Amino acid sequence: MTHIAETAGRIMTTAVPVVGERSTVADVTALLQREAATLNTINYIYVTGAHSELVGVLSVRELFSLPATAVVGENMQRAVVTVRAHTDQERVAHLALRHNLKAIPVVSKDNVLRGVVPSDVILAVLNQEHTEDVLRFAGVKKQRKNDEAGLPALLFAVSPFRHVKARLPWLLVGLLGGVGAAFVVGRFEATLAHELILAAFIPAVVYMADAVGSQTQMLFIRSLAVEHNLSVRKYLWRELRVNLILGVVLAAVAFIISYLWLSSLTVSGILSLSLFLTVWCTVLIAIALPWYFHKYGYDL
Repeated sequence: MTHIAETAGRIMTTAVPVVGERSTVADVTALLQREAATLNTINYIYVTGAHSELVGVLSVRELFSLPATAVVGENMQRAVVTVRAHTDQERVAHLALRHNLKAIPVVSKDNVLRGVVPSDVILAVLNQEHTEDVLRFAGVKKQRKNDEAGLPALLFAVSPFRHVKARLPWLLVGLLGGVGAAFVVGRFEATLAHELILAAFIPAVVYMADAVGSQTQMLFIRSLAVEHNLSVRKYLWRELRVNLILGVVLAAVAFIISYLWLSSLTVSGILSLSLFLTVWCTVLIAIALPWYFHKYGYDL
């Protein structure tokens, strides 16, 4: 069976110790000694029922603390953290970290054991996903949806053309955004000519928009990656309230500093209002764009 790239089904192994509920510790020990060379991981012993359904697990440490005659089914852990074959590999890694597990079993919808994602694979996934996230935040896009090498390959031996192809799209978007911003500023040429000092504050307003937007976008992308059932409506409502408070505080500070410096209610009012609206509205774009790409299956 072929599984989608970057899912639990693609990275799992089937070479794991599996025993029945009535097996004894002596049976399991003999199994490990007999098949040690062919097993990919022995962190846990997986216990299955009559229909190959996963009913529990027993760690190797717990196994060797029991007498040889102890029955596995009477000493196993029945509450097992599992994933499905289509579960994203990053979610698998985060589940392992959250529950302090060395491996995660993969089961079917009927709870039949299909395989296990071992510890070395989990570490490799964490490294790969971290590298991809860093590159995404830098505006480097993935070339192919099912590219096994992924974004980390862009750090190594790839052609200059692939580097350009990966980095150019978002740079063009940024350029178009900058041109659009210049057009908007140009519409207020008369106002800026009358209050020339306002132009000096444009870099500060742009920087705050970029900083707040980057924070919001980074946190939202990580939330989407870890929690696939994330309620975007609730998340957006929370971020709107957070940015409302940030906008009020930053606008108040800007008003006080600019008024003490320039003694102009007009300039201070325009600056603080612009800063407040910029910070508060940035959250809409910072969440809307990643949500759109995620919803329609585009790479973030």
